[in-house]
Amino acid sequence: MAAATQRRPQRRWHWTRILIYAVLILFAIWYLMPIYILLMASFKSQAEALQIQNMWLPPRVIGFKSFQIAWFGSTEPPATLGLEQGFYNSLMLVIPATIISCFIGSINGYVLSKWKFRGADFLFTLMLFGMFLPYQSILIPLVVTYQNFARLTGIQLFATIPGLVVAHVIYGIPICTLIFRNYYAQIPTEMIEAARIDGANFFSIYRRILLPLSQPAFVVVVIWQFTSIWNDFLFGITLANTPKVYPITVSLNNIAGSFHVPYNVQMAAALLTALPPLLCYIILGRYFIRGLMAGSLKG
Repeated sequence: MAAATQRRPQRRWHWTRILIYAVLILFAIWYLMPIYILLMASFKSQAEALQIQNMWLPPRVIGFKSFQIAWFGSTEPPATLGLEQGFYNSLMLVIPATIISCFIGSINGYVLSKWKFRGADFLFTLMLFGMFLPYQSILIPLVVTYQNFARLTGIQLFATIPGLVVAHVIYGIPICTLIFRNYYAQIPTEMIEAARIDGANFFSIYRRILLPLSQPAFVVVVIWQFTSIWNDFLFGITLANTPKVYPITVSLNNIAGSFHVPYNVQMAAALLTALPPLLCYIILGRYFIRGLMAGSLKG
């Protein structure tokens, strides 16, 4: 009884612990400094933004004019195009590409882990090589393939949103397959064999057994594909090839790369572009960590 009532020993802060936390805080401040500048500059007026010497100071009056110009553009000199069209293009690109990538990767992982066939491991190794192919090495072959496909079928993929969707889906197959395959490998094979004995076929096993258990892997793949596709610039500038199809990263480049646009508008545009992936991590971040801990990137 006396032992139970004893107070727990207080944790003593040794000087090494204090030093470690101090260094970590300094690194955090250094890392967050660009974000601080981004936020402060975004809410400043154009006149205040021109005062470079006060760049570190908070805005005297919080305004949203820079966000309005960054989103809708401006016809006043200097005339600028906004992010509105690029934002909708990115949404029309990233949503179907992410969903299709998830289900293709899930089916591939299901086949390669639970319905193995001769040469399955070799095929899986070949698919993984796609993760190491840089975008630059496939741009010209991809454009030529799109042009030949349009000539043979009459279906135009080049300079269209569906063409960008196809490119990102194909390029995402290796990493999506890896995540799902390693996740499904941890599910007991006895469950699949029992379902086969009960008469379940390929798709019923996937729909009734694996799919309900796949939430952690789906969250990991959704976050990975969403951020990768949303932040892509090279496919967007090459395969879109027209302002009506440009994703938001290309629209941001047209704003941030201009010498005539005030830097407060450039900062506001960068903040608007980074907001969807940031919200994705805020909402699904804890599930993302659970998915990683569940072994979706192990093995």
